[in-house]
Amino acid sequence: MRILLASIYPFAFLLLYLIIPFDEYIRALPNLLLGILVVAFPFIVKKEDFKKLVKKPALLFLAFFAFLVLNSLLNGRIEEDFYILKKILIAVGLVLLYTPVKNLEKIDKAIIFSALAAMLFSLINVFVLNDISSFEITNPIDILLVDRLYLGLLSVLSILVSYKSIKPGFHPNNRFYLANIILNVLFVFIIGSKVAVVMLLAVLLLRQFYGARKKLRLLVTIGIIALATLFVFSSSGNIVKEYVYGSENRTEARYAEPSLHIAFRTIIWKCGYDMGISEGSNFFGMGFKKTSERLLECYDQNISDSKTKDWFRSNKFNTHNQFLDFYLSTGLIGFVLFVGILLALFIHYRKQFFPVALLVTIVLFGMAENFFHRQIGAYYFGFVLIVLLSNETFMQRRPENSVET
Repeated sequence: MRILLASIYPFAFLLLYLIIPFDEYIRALPNLLLGILVVAFPFIVKKEDFKKLVKKPALLFLAFFAFLVLNSLLNGRIEEDFYILKKILIAVGLVLLYTPVKNLEKIDKAIIFSALAAMLFSLINVFVLNDISSFEITNPIDILLVDRLYLGLLSVLSILVSYKSIKPGFHPNNRFYLANIILNVLFVFIIGSKVAVVMLLAVLLLRQFYGARKKLRLLVTIGIIALATLFVFSSSGNIVKEYVYGSENRTEARYAEPSLHIAFRTIIWKCGYDMGISEGSNFFGMGFKKTSERLLECYDQNISDSKTKDWFRSNKFNTHNQFLDFYLSTGLIGFVLFVGILLALFIHYRKQFFPVALLVTIVLFGMAENFFHRQIGAYYFGFVLIVLLSNETFMQRRPENSVET
């Protein structure tokens, strides 16, 4: 029985990450697969499996989650906070459930093929099921598989996994990974995910700090980015500027939270910042529900246009910044613990490009989105944690991906 479960277990993980973008259509299947993993876990896990976790960051993450639960209990808001806590529990659980898996390559491939499937589904909707002549790239695309913010994140993860998978010298699989990188970069620009574009530029810049001739490559990359930025902001009324600034036109989105223009995000961030200042010494936070209620009050007070105010209230926009959300909802202690996890991982992996690139990606994503407010976000944060908390993931380091010492 144990042998059978051990053979099925990695494929259940693979299928889970393969179908995550299709959660709206097959909602029960991810929960079913999680159930299978939970039931099988006690039968196949071994004591030595836990040794492959990066110890300090893993303990920090467990301490962080324990603090969140204890803080909610002591402040009498466990029921109110549970809708967020259960999503954080998904990330914790995925790390623990991964420990019996011997090879991460299957999950890597699931990320790659999941991104390709989501891309194909979305492009079919755009170019086949709709009138192409009326398609505007700058408008929110309601016919994407999921919110374009998460599609952009999935594409960036697929690009990073593909880059890591490219073998030195000639290898027949390298062409597939290179083609996947090109397709995902193009897709990010097609769907207009500006957060994903920023993540890609940051990863490109980060890459110049690793390998040989760092200074020359860094100068060239900075020069290219500077020229591109100058071109965008000096242009007037062209398609590039329209893409960068985005359209204010909005349609009713299929998903719960439509993509926000940067100007609307600044309203939310200002409300969050003002709430943080007014709270003063905020060690334990006000809870996730209270934070949402206070944001709604702030929208009422600070938005004069009635339609915009109604739109904000009807969508109940959260802080759209995971770090700000943790500070307001769980206090300074929760914020410091969460940042401490990321810093501990950075210190551990600072000389390796791929894990640091994953950290940069999730940090930048968290600056514009509360990934723990949506189950899909918890799954992808869980994937990043699985990769970063596994000691075995980077046992074989590629010289060109390491900082010279």
